[in-house]
Amino acid sequence: MNLKEYIKDRCAIIDTALDRFLPPEDELPASLHSAMRYSIFAGGKRIRPVLLLAACDAVGGDHEAAMPAACAMEMIHTYSLIHDDLPAMDDDDFRRGRPTNHKVYGEAVAILAGDALLTEAFVLLSNPEYLKIDAAKMLAVIREIAFCAGSHGMVGGQVVDMESEGKSDIDLATVQYIHTHKTGALMKAAVKAGAILGGASDEELAALTRYGEAIGLAFQIADDILDIEGTTEEIGKDAGSDQARGKATYPAVIGLTSAKSRATELVEMALTSLEMFNNNADPLREIARYIVARKS
Repeated sequence: MNLKEYIKDRCAIIDTALDRFLPPEDELPASLHSAMRYSIFAGGKRIRPVLLLAACDAVGGDHEAAMPAACAMEMIHTYSLIHDDLPAMDDDDFRRGRPTNHKVYGEAVAILAGDALLTEAFVLLSNPEYLKIDAAKMLAVIREIAFCAGSHGMVGGQVVDMESEGKSDIDLATVQYIHTHKTGALMKAAVKAGAILGGASDEELAALTRYGEAIGLAFQIADDILDIEGTTEEIGKDAGSDQARGKATYPAVIGLTSAKSRATELVEMALTSLEMFNNNADPLREIARYIVARKS
């Protein structure tokens, strides 16, 4: 399959749905809604919603029915980026090649735009008019995403990441905790949510959970590597920023060569977990391979 065309097609339908689900830019309070849309439509790769839809397809589900959940995943991811860029956290000036949200709208509106995106995500996930599934599945999806976004997942990982910055004695276990929580948790949640929405069996859900865990960690290790080897133009933010801040990364702890080997091992683990699936899972296979080959 042509992954580039697949992602382009999926991104187009995800963007159309996001435009439909988000409040219009001119609806009061216009500054807030404009800020929300600014970051949502800043040119992201939509990896998390694409993963959710692909996992749904892999188990024979209807990805159109899963679209509200896919959009919710992108809203949560975007909220985390807005907050991550704030002066109180990473203090980044650029994201995806554009000024960060707080540079355009100010810190207060940026914080509130992130808060609003997170809240809107759960409006989508809990609305039976949007997510037309039985109550048990809806609750399972909501719990999975909320758990992976909170203190036991993404937010917890962000805290440990900040607390580890600039320290010279950070070990591999701490770096793995940061990566599996700050980045990996939400990617795993996307895959699991798509599987649940698609009607996965227990065996299928377990296999896709292993896949999600493996690619989530591989994705962040690849980001660590890109910070070293990529250019500012390629990655859309200042290259070398992780090293400059003393971030806890895989290359910093185990070296660049070993980090690349670990990312490759994780992709192989992800592919192995998909052996029970037919060619409906080919998009998931190609996404796993793409993770270590990407340049942005």
